[in-house]
Amino acid sequence: MPTWDQTDAFHCDLAALTPPQRAAFILAVTHFVHDLDTGSFRKGLRVKKMAGRTGVWEMTWADDGRATFSFAEPVVEDKVHIVWRRIGTHDILRRP
Repeated sequence: MPTWDQTDAFHCDLAALTPPQRAAFILAVTHFVHDLDTGSFRKGLRVKKMAGRTGVWEMTWADDGRATFSFAEPVVEDKVHIVWRRIGTHDILRRP
């Protein structure tokens, strides 16, 4: 199981999601965590590096739902550490 943290922006973005959006994200994170353990992300999550943003990745959690994240230094030995950066509609990809 990876460890994780979130930016203040992610925390605010998450609070602004509707309950169905939050539920969709939680389901996607369940798949994301499983895929981290297997070393290969399923196609449906569309996990990829963001163009023009060094070290920032994006994940799709709904048709118009995106989350950005970074891989950070592990805080627990041998565990991947994720920092969730932003979450929302496709528009979040244009924000820092």
